Amino acid sequence: MSLQNNHPPLNERSQHLLKVLVERYIRDGQPVGSRTLAEETVLNLSPATIRHVLADLEEHGYLLSPHTSAGRVPTARGYRLFVDGLLTVKPLDDSTVKQCQQQLKPDLNVQGLVSTASNLLSDVTRLTGLVMLPRRDHVTLRHVEFLPLNDNRVLVILVLNEQEVQNRIIYTDRVYSAAELQQAANYLNEVYAGCDVSQLRTQLLQAMQNDREHLNNLMQATVDVASKMFDKPKNSAPDYVMAGQENLLDLADGATGINRLRQLFATFTQKRDILYLLDQCLNAEGIQIFIGEEAGYEVMDECSLVAAPYSVEGKVVGVLGVIGPTRMPYERVISIVDVTAKLLSVALSQKGSDLDLLHDK
Repeated sequence: MSLQNNHPPLNERSQHLLKVLVERYIRDGQPVGSRTLAEETVLNLSPATIRHVLADLEEHGYLLSPHTSAGRVPTARGYRLFVDGLLTVKPLDDSTVKQCQQQLKPDLNVQGLVSTASNLLSDVTRLTGLVMLPRRDHVTLRHVEFLPLNDNRVLVILVLNEQEVQNRIIYTDRVYSAAELQQAANYLNEVYAGCDVSQLRTQLLQAMQNDREHLNNLMQATVDVASKMFDKPKNSAPDYVMAGQENLLDLADGATGINRLRQLFATFTQKRDILYLLDQCLNAEGIQIFIGEEAGYEVMDECSLVAAPYSVEGKVVGVLGVIGPTRMPYERVISIVDVTAKLLSVALSQKGSDLDLLHDK
């Protein structure tokens, strides 16, 4: 994931100064001035020359000057250039790799492996680790039946994929007769049998939206029961596991920072936006990085997400990653995310190829 870059390529001197500045800012968290760079750079440039180069980098959107300091800090564009072309990723030392291997043991169940991976990412990076629960590629509706129970309750009998049967109890907006429920089931079986269940509800709600004024009783009943039968039960497993949120408290600098942190934690709770970012990584290869505003959510403007897909026997089933401030140590975080994704893939693959195993308790 990257921002649109319409600026001409930077020369070697500008790239070197940007690299040194970003590394210094990541290490210290303080705006970096020309005198500091003059002391650290190997180019033997005067502070005046460095100031000129920094002004040019700022004009092109790679740096900005906080109003309280004469120094400069990287922007999302500056971090992006650094990560894509100036960063040298450091391989993990043997002791860290061994620590990861010892914790991600195949004898754990799937929930245990996911929780362990999330905690491992947080512990090793001192940031926030998250791991999406493994997903099956497609769940297809084969047959559905509705049986009325007491009050507004309906028993839903679902046949999914080839022979998986699930029973669910839903609460409808009103009491439906057995005949109404049978008509609704007949309609769903005739029109939607063979469809991916993740698309079925969306298609029904879209049809309702497009033809709200002409909905007959059958369609109203069908939309009511179908829109509820795929809701996630309250006691079901979460969509992802997160650990180390407290490591983001450094973002809370002053009233503005505290408010931003509250919004970020609310986003974690609501999950929708985070899941959208993780979903974008499901079909991508290797490490994916969203820096600040690249995520597309204002609440993430001060954060970066480093993520990678993990797989079972070569088939991608989920994504894991690390969320932290934009000034995170990318060269180390990238290695940790990459190694953890590979080790989790190995551990899950040793549990067998049946994807139903991914949903054990």
